[in-house]
Amino acid sequence: MKILIPTDGPQSWQGLLADPEKHWRDGHSAKMLAESWERAQGFPSEVRDLLASSPEPALAEATPLIGIPEYQVPLPGGSRPSQNDLFVLAAAGSSLAAIMIEGKVEEPFGPTVAEWFTDASPGKQERFRFLQEKLGLREPPGGNIRYQLLHRTASAVIEAQRFRARFAVMIVHSFSSQHAWLDDYQAFLALFDKKGGVGDLVMLSQIDAVELYCGWAAGPAA
Repeated sequence: MKILIPTDGPQSWQGLLADPEKHWRDGHSAKMLAESWERAQGFPSEVRDLLASSPEPALAEATPLIGIPEYQVPLPGGSRPSQNDLFVLAAAGSSLAAIMIEGKVEEPFGPTVAEWFTDASPGKQERFRFLQEKLGLREPPGGNIRYQLLHRTASAVIEAQRFRARFAVMIVHSFSSQHAWLDDYQAFLALFDKKGGVGDLVMLSQIDAVELYCGWAAGPAA
């Protein structure tokens, strides 16, 4: 159980960052994401439009219930959780949607699987197997896939299962005028034999009772 305290504006998000001084800068994702969501007091318009594009009526009309910045989801195989920029629990028809938001401007998605898995410890091997299973992937993700996209998306599935939600959604909320690193995101979609671009919400798979979706929402450029 977590006891949560409401924010008092974007500045409340800063203290939750792993490095509050380094990561809280004008034109960078942490600050832009906080300002965007606090200003919207709900889904920012580009996220709302992304969800509205879904052929699934429950997601198209989803309504946010709570949002939790810097939301940590424990993963096996080590002490470090997946620290998601924002977790949103939304009403989706008669069910719920667990939505993980990954904010980006020009920052990459971190190391590739090949880079992260170099000289892999038993803990990393355990975590990698867990992520593959949680995402319903028959084959291990290739070395060119960005590791961050794996555990962020798995976090959505984990929380959907925990909240008994029907939908798990991972959204990249980008503030890049060039849609930086979109190709890495699209390579991740290809693991599920799917394609998608800016503004597309894509259903990746059905994992037990959870429907898994991903999307790329383009906000105002930094």
